[in-house]
Amino acid sequence: MQLSFAFHPRLIDALRGYNRSRCLADVGAGITVGIVALPLAMAFAIASGLPPGAGLWTAIIAGFLISALGGTNAQIGGPAGAFIVIVYGIVERHGVANLLISTACAGVLLVLLGLFRLGTLVRFVPVSIVIGFTNGIAVLIALSQVKDWLGLSIARMPGDFFSQMGTVAQHIGSFNPYAFGLGAVCLVGLFVWPRLFMSGSPVIKLMDGYRVRSFARVPAPVVALVTLSLLAWGLEFPVETIGSRFGGIPQGLPAFVLPDFSWETVRLLVTPTLTIALLGAIESLLCARVADQLATDPHHRKHDPNQELMAQGLANLVVPFFGGMPATGTIARTVTNIRSGATSPIAGIVHAATLAVIVLAAAPLALHIPLAVLAGILLFVAWNMGEWHEFVRLRHFSNHYRLLMLGTFFLTVVFDLTVAVEVGLFMACALFVRRMSGLFRAELQPPATATPGRATQTWRLHGALFFGAAAKVDPIVQAVEAGPAGMDVVLDASELVALDTTGLDALGQVLKAVAQRGGHLQIVHLHEQPRSLMERSGFADRLAAQGGTGVNV
Repeated sequence: MQLSFAFHPRLIDALRGYNRSRCLADVGAGITVGIVALPLAMAFAIASGLPPGAGLWTAIIAGFLISALGGTNAQIGGPAGAFIVIVYGIVERHGVANLLISTACAGVLLVLLGLFRLGTLVRFVPVSIVIGFTNGIAVLIALSQVKDWLGLSIARMPGDFFSQMGTVAQHIGSFNPYAFGLGAVCLVGLFVWPRLFMSGSPVIKLMDGYRVRSFARVPAPVVALVTLSLLAWGLEFPVETIGSRFGGIPQGLPAFVLPDFSWETVRLLVTPTLTIALLGAIESLLCARVADQLATDPHHRKHDPNQELMAQGLANLVVPFFGGMPATGTIARTVTNIRSGATSPIAGIVHAATLAVIVLAAAPLALHIPLAVLAGILLFVAWNMGEWHEFVRLRHFSNHYRLLMLGTFFLTVVFDLTVAVEVGLFMACALFVRRMSGLFRAELQPPATATPGRATQTWRLHGALFFGAAAKVDPIVQAVEAGPAGMDVVLDASELVALDTTGLDALGQVLKAVAQRGGHLQIVHLHEQPRSLMERSGFADRLAAQGGTGVNV
């Protein structure tokens, strides 16, 4: 394992040859994505059981650090929908103070992952597990918003799936039609708004010549937030707002506070810490890969996963001291950034500055935002987050893929993400071992020219002889024991691609059986890895000492 102190943010390279046109493009993209991030940051925090200011300052501080120190050109960092379920569960079980400690410790782990150049290991998580827990989180996000969408009088939603369902059913009598209407209009509007300005739409045809396409640049969540908040405030709808629940958003810089840290507390928070670190690493690097695929700017370069993890870690290490929540790369805002013309990390820095100006200058206006509107925005996020078409495509894949994806999905919904990922990775490893063991075989070859007066059997080994396939060598041992005394055995390893110590022990059993029957064992056509293991372990010397001819390449 190699330790790397090469801390080289992408911003340094992006500023070489930076010019006025790129600066204008980055500023425009940063302002656009900053406006988009405003309702999302508040909604993610509220859904996680935190005040809206926690989400906003996480988006500002973490967004700045991830862009300034990260390893991508266009990724936007901040609070993400994937963390809602995790953060809500940690807050419910351990409290906000311990959430801050878990987030900071997760930041340290992410920095270490980057320093030890382990960013590429995240790609070892099977795509079926990623799709399973992503869809499961989307379902849980949608379920968590039912309370505010229906306007139910529930003081505190429980954290697990069945308890949430039961709580909603018990309080369905407090249904608020005004809240439901606002949430429904918001949800429909988010789907319809972008389509109003598509080429050939009735709106374009009706208002041709009035440059209505410029309206399409206004993000749909911002349109919904402003119009529906004004509607609810003007008509005095009896709905819960940010002001009525949280008292508003503090208009000023957040205070620097040190959490009450102790090693005893850290020991109790190992599982939440690992969950935040794992999910943050997966989300950020998946987002970076999406950005690489979508980017068309000639200045864009493929992301550096290790530098990105270090930036994510530093961001998560810092934000808890300002009352923030976990942060990672965010796909929706990153895509918005790229499509708005971003060419460098400057756009992400401008996005953070835009949010800071809005919060410091217009925080009192947030008092009137209905929570039902934020619920509608999060329902839209949950819909877009889930890869629902993958359920339809399951019939095209193997039973292994179906088991991993559906198992991870149901475990995420019914239990939690930690259990789902742990069990999913265990199942993936077990199924991989089973599949690889099925590829190994030992085939008896037709009789060939042998030493006069001595019987000879030749076996060809195919695949990888490892702990999962070691039992498949038993037929060779049985054939030796059933054969004539003094029979020689030749193992043709020309198609043996890998060997581990358990497989080597199985070959040792063959050597023992051949020697007991008075024969000689020869292993021929070995590749580098199996030959090296045999020589380092002393097996080659044992083979030669018992009358064999050693190992041959």
